[in-house]
Amino acid sequence: MPSGSKIFSGYRALGFVSDHVPLATRYNKRLKENFVITSVGNAFHTYNCSRLGITNISDKHPDSITCIAVNNRYVFTGCGNQIRAFKRSKQLVRSFEGHSVEVHLLLPFGNHLISVDIHSNLKIWDVENGSVYLEMEFSNSTFHITALVHPSTYLNKIVLGSKQGTLQLWNILKDKMLYSFTGWSSPVTVLQQSPAVDVIAVGLSDGRTILHNIKYDETIMHFQQDWGPVSAISFRTDGHPIMVTGSTIGHIALWNLEEKKLQSQIRNAHQSTVSGMNCLPSEPLMVTSAADNSLKVWIFDLPDGGGRLLRQRSGHSAPPNLIHHYGNNGKNILSAGQDSVLRSFSTLHDSENKSLGRASFNKAETKRTGLQKDRHMMPPITAFAAEVSRASDWDNIVACHRGLAQVTTWNYQRGTMGKFRLCHPRFEEKAYQSATAQCVDISSCGNFCVIGYSSGHVDKYNLQSGIHRGSLGDPSHSCSVVGVAVDGMNQILVTAGLDGEICFWGFKKHQRIDSLHMDNYISGIVLHRESSMLAVSMDNFGIIVVDLDTRRVVRKFHGHSNKVTGVSFSPDARWLISASMDCTVRIWDLPSGRLVDCFSTEMAVTSLSMSPTADFLVTCHVDSVGLYTWYNKTLLSLVSLTPLPDDFQPQEVDLPDTQFTATDQPETEGDDSPEETEDYASPEQLSAELVTLSLLPNSRWQNLLNLDIIKMRNKPKEPPKVPKAAPFFLPTIPGLQPKFAAPEKGDEDTKSLSKADLSRFNSLSELGRKLEQDQTGELALDYLKQLGPSAVDMEIRCLGPEAGGSVPIMCRFLEMISHVLDTKRDFEIGNAYLGLFLKIHGDTISSEPEVVEVLREVKRRLNGTWSCVQDLFTLNLTLLTHLRTVKI
Repeated sequence: MPSGSKIFSGYRALGFVSDHVPLATRYNKRLKENFVITSVGNAFHTYNCSRLGITNISDKHPDSITCIAVNNRYVFTGCGNQIRAFKRSKQLVRSFEGHSVEVHLLLPFGNHLISVDIHSNLKIWDVENGSVYLEMEFSNSTFHITALVHPSTYLNKIVLGSKQGTLQLWNILKDKMLYSFTGWSSPVTVLQQSPAVDVIAVGLSDGRTILHNIKYDETIMHFQQDWGPVSAISFRTDGHPIMVTGSTIGHIALWNLEEKKLQSQIRNAHQSTVSGMNCLPSEPLMVTSAADNSLKVWIFDLPDGGGRLLRQRSGHSAPPNLIHHYGNNGKNILSAGQDSVLRSFSTLHDSENKSLGRASFNKAETKRTGLQKDRHMMPPITAFAAEVSRASDWDNIVACHRGLAQVTTWNYQRGTMGKFRLCHPRFEEKAYQSATAQCVDISSCGNFCVIGYSSGHVDKYNLQSGIHRGSLGDPSHSCSVVGVAVDGMNQILVTAGLDGEICFWGFKKHQRIDSLHMDNYISGIVLHRESSMLAVSMDNFGIIVVDLDTRRVVRKFHGHSNKVTGVSFSPDARWLISASMDCTVRIWDLPSGRLVDCFSTEMAVTSLSMSPTADFLVTCHVDSVGLYTWYNKTLLSLVSLTPLPDDFQPQEVDLPDTQFTATDQPETEGDDSPEETEDYASPEQLSAELVTLSLLPNSRWQNLLNLDIIKMRNKPKEPPKVPKAAPFFLPTIPGLQPKFAAPEKGDEDTKSLSKADLSRFNSLSELGRKLEQDQTGELALDYLKQLGPSAVDMEIRCLGPEAGGSVPIMCRFLEMISHVLDTKRDFEIGNAYLGLFLKIHGDTISSEPEVVEVLREVKRRLNGTWSCVQDLFTLNLTLLTHLRTVKI
């Protein structure tokens, strides 16, 4: 068996921007551009600060990155107990191994690199040869290193900050401690060099920021922020005496060092701890990052000297719980996260990603007060539906929220919440105040949405006006409605109750048509409108497929061992893809009713969606803020989809990283399966009983009988005007592919013609000459396949006696058609050429008994071939009817 999945292979992860690791910045002198490096788990991204466009993605790390540092040549990352050096911001060039525990601090120091692990073991590495220059060990009980900095102009010296609150100045060349600072009775969180020599900024966990002169061991000034520990410090270097500090709750403070006061503040800059902060050199710009998966650039141009958000790049700050493809091109993915934000991710380029905003009861008040601790924030989205039919006219997305009966509308084109809050007046009554909206669907026309509630009611609304257009039943179910679906023709509305009952309703008159009762509770439904197949996930971890036309169960799938979290159909409804909390993804073949592929992941899948173009499968997982795309290998190569045994044990596959993956996962040792390793070449004809069509486009043969009508329609209204000076041109040969005509030979060449060359004066056309040369007519057929419709019409006309042909040549043409019917290859073009031949030479054929006799033989063979084709059609239609109507 091949490793992993036979059908899907990891491609790329979307939606990752930054995490809790502080960012690093560097200036490229050649490009005259600032770049910022952020960690995204087991890789890091490089962005340009001018547009926040991603420029590089590093190679994959074996584990999550714990710290990042840069110098003018390399990017250094800490990953577990290893340190890695990357060149050109993506290529691994060297690894440093020696720490026994996780590395959490890095500091480039000239040609050396200083690293500190969580046990406070400090090592100094020679960057070029990877050797250890110096090693110092500290005890966490007496001096737990939490920060370090190299003071400017202090040769071979560093300052270490500890959790105990004390500081130490060390000479690393002589391995000697020069001085110990008593500290301020609070753990040190950040150390940062100020623009002034001998002065460093010390951030403490009690919210104080100390500017300390290490030469005289004097505190110059101190500032107090009331937002908790100081998480980051930076200084402006564009001529303004401003120090910027970050806090653990996402606020940023700007301190005036000359006036020793708070200059300004940026509240709610991030939704979590400001982990990374850096003011760009000699520019009024600042870059910040946080664990809320966002990277922001601020510009200091406000009247009070405060910062304004200039540009940002962000993703979900909490794991997404529901994803759907938007549109029919499969390039955009809608994602609803636990942060109550609805986002759109593009599979083409990250610059096309956009946020539709965070759900709010009062959008205007939220915008005025800010997003942090927003009292108007709505609960996360639990279900949503989108339709592109009327996206440019009105709101085209409808979403249900956790614990609310109110349903919100969203507008994809404007990228914001809609103007309607759909809620029936009955839910204001005391009896239904605890009811919540559970499921929603939008009709294919984009005019109506249908909402199912936990109270058993189902309501229909008009999306253009937001007016209630009726309810189904009173109520529709005696239990909670867990699924609603509208068919593609707006004729049937399907509702599913928690108790296992599926009801079919008339969409217009809201009358109940039929019902179907399941043996187990239902957890959700998914409808494939093109095939009218309804997938029903059950509480017993099984999946049932119902045919909407016959309203019967046609398939049952069992194999998951935990709750089914996501179900999706392939565009042709051949596969049913399901995911479960047992961390497996299973692909079921609907025609055969068998499991054809299965793989497992490290984290359970919470939702999945198959692209409408069948090229990508997208999944989101527990405790992950990103979306993972898997490409369909069956579109690129032949994949043997043999059914898997019932006791098949799936293999775990790695989740894709943020870098594009161009190759499949390597095969395991001993994998010698010929169907997976050898290339398969299809024969010209699979079987003698089958009819094989040619590979010609329809435009080459479909309109042969209507050429006279097409020429009459395309006839110019006015004769072409002769230009004053005809331009020079090279003579070409008429045909679909332009070819230059050979130059005419002179008189001296005509004298040397041999007797064999006199064949060019033969009155037969090129097609007639090829029919004379070959008894089977394959040469003539290949010649006709290269011509366009007009050229084919001319060649067949030239077969008649009045156009230079002859009766034997006409018989040879019919014998060629007989050969096509016998071999059953190029079947459609053979019939097209025969029809054109009969249309053109019908009168000549009726007067020539020899041609009539050959034509009778052609008719006999044609009837025999068509009877075989009709029998195959009947057999396949009977089999399909049986598969659609059989009850399992």
